[in-house]
Amino acid sequence: MTAQNAQTARRVAYLNARLLDPASGLDTPGALLTEGPSIADLGPGLFRDGVPEGIETMDCAGACLAPGLIDMRVQLREPGEEHKETIQTASMAAAWGGVTSMVALPNTDPIVDDVASVEYIARRAREIKQVKVYTYAAITRRLEGQEITEMGLLRNYGALGFTDGLKAVAHAGVMRRALSYSRTVGAVILQHPEEPTLATGVMNSGELATRLGLSGIAPHAETIMVERDLRLVEMTGGRYHAAHLSTAAAIEAMRQGKARGLPVTCDTAPHYFTLSEDAVGDYRTFAKVSPPLRGEVDRLAVAEAVADGTIDAIASDHAPHDQDSKRLPFGLAEPGIAGLETLLPLSLALVHQGKLSLLDLLAKLTLGPARLLGLPSGLSKGLPADLTIFDPDRAWRIDPDSFCSKSKNSPFEDYEVRGKVLRTVVDGRTIFAV
Repeated sequence: MTAQNAQTARRVAYLNARLLDPASGLDTPGALLTEGPSIADLGPGLFRDGVPEGIETMDCAGACLAPGLIDMRVQLREPGEEHKETIQTASMAAAWGGVTSMVALPNTDPIVDDVASVEYIARRAREIKQVKVYTYAAITRRLEGQEITEMGLLRNYGALGFTDGLKAVAHAGVMRRALSYSRTVGAVILQHPEEPTLATGVMNSGELATRLGLSGIAPHAETIMVERDLRLVEMTGGRYHAAHLSTAAAIEAMRQGKARGLPVTCDTAPHYFTLSEDAVGDYRTFAKVSPPLRGEVDRLAVAEAVADGTIDAIASDHAPHDQDSKRLPFGLAEPGIAGLETLLPLSLALVHQGKLSLLDLLAKLTLGPARLLGLPSGLSKGLPADLTIFDPDRAWRIDPDSFCSKSKNSPFEDYEVRGKVLRTVVDGRTIFAV
């Protein structure tokens, strides 16, 4: 038997686990068997009479075993800004956080707007062989908002969807064409919903911004863009996804769009239901994000929208920056949070607060993004053995200095959380364990 065949035949039994699968609604004590890269069997009665010889065993000691998390919004920085992050360091951070698949934004250097760039990401992921790395391609060439990319070709070469990353497609005619083309190629258009002529500030507009002497971004910038795009979806029938929603009004617009039967979805990030604009404090640049942290009413609305199903997925919105990009006057500092390693524990706060069940929360981190992007997710025979084992109650304090990510820009330093990843498995291979 060759070494490759031996690896393929490797079988591992995960015993004494709490099996959690949002796809099937499974929540039961039991065991799971992997064979090579796939799930071979699972259930409450598996190995009741003992584990046969030749099978490795892993005692989960009552910990939760769930499908691997899928982070649908990550900035990898490679190629072009490897001093901030690389695909390898981001993969290590993802594994530490229980993420087995992540999808990269196209705002690298060069921009992912041609086949060569899409193939580069795929090749680097194969070389590193840790978590699974996918990519979006740009909606418009050079992210300039004018000329549509070759969507059909890029889709054929593996682009999971199309987005201009941190830039909104502001031109209504361009967005209309993009939505129309997306129907033809069977892909989703992901928008950074922020009307750029109204988003020239550096934090949320209001009393705090005025007191700090900082220019504000009104919540209307998000709402106006979402409402415009919903009308374009009505015109075209294209699939539309609003990224990192942060305001009550924009969420309500999406809720109404869904009620009208439009093919629309949305996500948010943990900082939008965990922090308010007060986290900016006295010019804390680590709390500068795009869109900005909002007021308490909006923060509560985001949490409620996750709980009631209006928001389909939670993404880390991982945006790593080096110290030189963050330790600047607030107006000059780059926006973004390093979020891969804190995605699960920050999200679990909604469970600990009684806002939704553990299974429903996991759906936002696994099944939701999987359905949006056409990826497999679940605990079923034959599916990829992409697994996350975690203790939902283990308390710890966030220490950005210990992050595997190259960048440490997090506003959650010394923040107390509950929920710790114990093991991350990709295609049957353990790539992280405590």
